Amino acid sequence: MILDAAAYPAPAKLNLFLHVVGRRPDGYHLLQTVFRFLDFGDSLEIESRADGEIRLHSALPGVPEQHDLCWRAATLLREHTGCRLGADLRLVKRLPLGGGLGGGSSDAASVLLVLNRLWKLDLPRSELQTLGLRLGADVPVFVFGRSAFAEGVGEVLRAWTPAPASYVVLTPPAQVSTPAVFAHAGLTRNTPAVTIAALSDGFGHNDLEPVARALHPPVAEYLDWLKTMGNARMTGSGACVFAAFPDRATAEGVFAARPGHMSGFVADGVDQHPLYGYAD
Repeated sequence: MILDAAAYPAPAKLNLFLHVVGRRPDGYHLLQTVFRFLDFGDSLEIESRADGEIRLHSALPGVPEQHDLCWRAATLLREHTGCRLGADLRLVKRLPLGGGLGGGSSDAASVLLVLNRLWKLDLPRSELQTLGLRLGADVPVFVFGRSAFAEGVGEVLRAWTPAPASYVVLTPPAQVSTPAVFAHAGLTRNTPAVTIAALSDGFGHNDLEPVARALHPPVAEYLDWLKTMGNARMTGSGACVFAAFPDRATAEGVFAARPGHMSGFVADGVDQHPLYGYAD
């Protein structure tokens, strides 16, 4: 068991917009997006082990250990560095699976950052980002640790800070398959690319939103209601939807007014990851 292990945050992210601007010869889509972290998310208890074993104490339903991103991140880091230490990992899961909030990617990034310190590896941030990309396209931004304009498959990152905002985030009862959305014949894949100089608060849209709406009616229902209250969008490939408000009180008022069957939360945007100092 984990005894007296520290708890480390794994924050959610929003895609403030998400444009599909092309496709590579290998089939991967080229994206442009802005990532922003929230002051809400999962958390991890992590403790170093001397015997080299990676032990996961909080299995997710239906996810074998070898597919769990926390276990994979720790194993990848150990193999990459030749480290002889191990780790106990326990995940406290608050973010929905298949929600577009980056939960699994954030969990993996926090494991990389924390074990980089606990194992005294001192890998630079850039090397951890490269490792993170092997786990998933959203992992690098959590290691990068700042609100960012992202290009490529999401791994080419430049810091960009949106205006302060509080967000109403609604969590429709749907688990969206990202591969299914990207493979859909109706997906727009030719939105014109922009430069970072063109960005502004409220810019853009989410090209994946029409497909997710068509495939998952609850996404459409939650999004349609939230659009009556503000400039609502879907994050990532869904299913979660959000709207930005200038202050927490306004966001809390909108959240309180939601139909009773709609779940979600209110969170503030944050522009630096709480574990930013764990890599140089």
